[in-house]
Amino acid sequence: MPEPKPGELTIEVMASSISAGTELSRFAGKEPEVTPEDTWRTFGYQNAGIVTRVGEGCEEFRVGQRVAAMGAGYAIHGTHANVPVNMTVALPDSVSFEEGALNSLAVTSLNAVRRANLELGQNALVVGMGIVGQFVAQLARLNGAHVLCADRLALRLNTARELGFDVCGVETSFTEEAPQFTRGYGMDAAFICFGGNATATFKEIVGVMKRAPDTHVYGCVVLVGGATVEHSFGAALGNLDIRSAARTGPGYHDKEWEHGASYPKVFVPWTTKRNLEEAMRWIAAGQLQVKPLITHTVSLDDAPEVCRTIIEHPDQTLGVVLKMQ
Repeated sequence: MPEPKPGELTIEVMASSISAGTELSRFAGKEPEVTPEDTWRTFGYQNAGIVTRVGEGCEEFRVGQRVAAMGAGYAIHGTHANVPVNMTVALPDSVSFEEGALNSLAVTSLNAVRRANLELGQNALVVGMGIVGQFVAQLARLNGAHVLCADRLALRLNTARELGFDVCGVETSFTEEAPQFTRGYGMDAAFICFGGNATATFKEIVGVMKRAPDTHVYGCVVLVGGATVEHSFGAALGNLDIRSAARTGPGYHDKEWEHGASYPKVFVPWTTKRNLEEAMRWIAAGQLQVKPLITHTVSLDDAPEVCRTIIEHPDQTLGVVLKMQ
């Protein structure tokens, strides 16, 4: 392990989490092979562990402290990692390393919910109940919304149901369930939490959003991740807001900020670091449930096999955690 650079600290990784979408979606439906044209790159972007070395400018942390960290090229699947100070937060004593390892996906979901500007009592639809969808649903509920969850996979729907959500997708579609769920008011917000072509789903979502007597559709649709949607705008879409939710909040991929630079708090209150801190507080308080989302916990040596399971059997996996020891 190289010495940490200024603005970095070294952690001994206890657990990391695989993101099925970001890390493995390019292999979906085909045999993952390394070809001569492939270039080696680090694997992983969210983990949790114990601080072993503190670099210059990282005085807020101490050796032996439990932390959660994120960032592509930093918070890797490995026994040790050098991570930037602003991409690292203290891990509460009541939060396990396994729970802390899902930190980036939790904060990606938090940013998506912020983009929707939900209000108390509004109705929200979450389509795609992978890890991000599960977190989005929980955070939308924390924000005061009534949440309906939809997916095609029974495992994901069962997990959401166990967390107390109304679900649909296996036997009935959300187009059938939404009118009764919203008591005729229509959906105020919807989240598309899956990749690929989402045009058909988007058109169905438009049909369940709130609608004025003049037939104009209102509300907000937030797209999280790499979904593609083709639709006409103007009169064909009414006054529906379409919003993209990218990353985890301000700061991520700004190398100077990641390594300790700051933004004015009064103008940029919800940076990636503060979002991380908030997620850890909610997990510690039991308001954001992570343990029910983890279906597989395996050793680092078993990573190839569990990756193959994620690719070939998405109906059998949800949260996948690698343990280093």
